[in-house]
Amino acid sequence: MKIKVRDITMFYEDHGQGIPVLFVHGYPLNQKIWQPQIEGLSDIVRIITPDLRGHGESQASEREYSMDLFAEDCAALLDAIPITQKIVLCGLSMGGYVSFAFLRKYSSRLAGLILTATRASPDSETVKQNREKAITQVQSEGVNKVIDNMLPKLLSPLSMAHNPALVNQVREIMQSVSSQGYIGDLTGMKNRPDSTPLLPTINIPTLLIFGDQDEIISIDEAKRLDSLIPDSRLEIINGAGHLLNLEKPEEFNTIVRDFLTKKII
Repeated sequence: MKIKVRDITMFYEDHGQGIPVLFVHGYPLNQKIWQPQIEGLSDIVRIITPDLRGHGESQASEREYSMDLFAEDCAALLDAIPITQKIVLCGLSMGGYVSFAFLRKYSSRLAGLILTATRASPDSETVKQNREKAITQVQSEGVNKVIDNMLPKLLSPLSMAHNPALVNQVREIMQSVSSQGYIGDLTGMKNRPDSTPLLPTINIPTLLIFGDQDEIISIDEAKRLDSLIPDSRLEIINGAGHLLNLEKPEEFNTIVRDFLTKKII
């Protein structure tokens, strides 16, 4: 469904009952990546899955994107629905960066945190340069070459070789993102602050889920988060890449269900 949120019209899905869990997708994706979680977890919680601005069916905007802007959009969406009780926030990759921004601004709204395939540290200079190259490529040639370069990094080698349906699904999701969305994401990620100082201050139950075949975020990054967040639990899914919730949905959902039932519900 669509709803007016600040200066844009935002699309989101809303399923189930119970404590709300807001799932925030990564770059360059949309809320469709969370379909396995809607199907597998909405019997115990209320699942809210928005398209961030410029992604999927949500309106793009001319203003500069940032992780703070996305977090403010998410908070405004909760107000508009409206949801006033505390939520669990789940962010994947860039969605994790948005989660850190949300935590800085709206910590009182959170009952729990799920961080998956993400990091707290800012971009290295090399990564910043690569993001600038991708921005230039989108501006001059469109999004398809960026998709071709990035898609193999989002899934495990096994999925890329033997699961063409999943590969096509992810490609279609990536193609749903506007050029403005790509450029906005890349700029916002490049300029995001270091969230490492935030980690020791997190005082809510936190679940960390990572794939051992992730080519973007290493297991060392996962262990670093786990060592710095006081009440955290780290789970590694074997055989999963960056989009572990799509590649290994049953394992992912089992881990999340256990966390929610033991720590939140």
